[in-house]
Amino acid sequence: MSVRTDPAPRRRDWQALAAGVLKGDRSAIGRALTLIESRRADDWTAAQSLLNHLLPYSGKAQRVGISGVPGVGKSTFIETLGTYLTGVEHRVAVLAVDPSSGRTGGSILGDKTRMEKLATDTNAFIRPSPSAGVLGGVARATREAMIILEAAGFDVVLIETVGTGQSETMVSDMVDLFLVLMLPGAGDDLQGIKKGILELADIIALNKADVFADKLKQSMRDYKAALHILTDASPNWHPPVVACSGLTGEGVAELWRTVEKHRRITTDSGERDNRRRTQRLTWLNTQLRDRLVEHFDADASVKAIRSDLEEDVLAGRRTVSAAVDSLLSAWTRPDKETGGP
Repeated sequence: MSVRTDPAPRRRDWQALAAGVLKGDRSAIGRALTLIESRRADDWTAAQSLLNHLLPYSGKAQRVGISGVPGVGKSTFIETLGTYLTGVEHRVAVLAVDPSSGRTGGSILGDKTRMEKLATDTNAFIRPSPSAGVLGGVARATREAMIILEAAGFDVVLIETVGTGQSETMVSDMVDLFLVLMLPGAGDDLQGIKKGILELADIIALNKADVFADKLKQSMRDYKAALHILTDASPNWHPPVVACSGLTGEGVAELWRTVEKHRRITTDSGERDNRRRTQRLTWLNTQLRDRLVEHFDADASVKAIRSDLEEDVLAGRRTVSAAVDSLLSAWTRPDKETGGP
């Protein structure tokens, strides 16, 4: 029995999905997101066709990255912020990024159940990251998901990250504004706070201000002092420190007004557009490196010698540089019938 390989059904599938996404159909949006997360070759082709079709309809949303250490109350804060935004006629999409979830079963993938009110809001859409457990795969899926969600009419995209490791830099490279949640009192010892995350922040929000009211004023002074030591990433914006409560909603409206102020200033100065152009170029180079590594790892000539070379390196019989040269020579050898870049 022969297997049908006609590509027409796939082509019709992505065309139907595109039409559904542009109408804001939630079922079509979900299927489109599943398609771009797939690693099947035929799905990849269909996904790229879908994304190319939707790309002109994307790019109008405010993209906000939200990070913070575990326990800072990100999910509660995001639900409160998202509910506030839908209440003032925004359409909100939430993308949860957790590259470690495939190994640890991280709780961030439970956001859809922990944000119960927002999950049932017709003007909101929550999507956890795929559990592939690889940063590059999660980054690709998140960036491409933004295209779909923006084309579907969501004008605010919130991207949540776990608050540890490389994921902060990854998310800051795909958003217009990076918001870092901190707890009042944590600033008592600023030596323990990662300098890197403060350098990425466009706004620092001290969450749970209602619970830690006695520490709030001192913490705000501590963070403001720390930010004055650092060089601002933007010539047009100095990161403010604001107070809020994801539980009670206190300060959330004011925080969003600060986000909108940032958007006005960076838009008027041209910085927002420049930032997005730089992000696209960064993403192109990142994707190129990732794809080259995939081709390299899958190459038959490389696989044929890699184990022996690794054993030689482990045993001290060959230098790492020599082993790399041998692998690259095998990969780029012109007389190969298959494989290579």
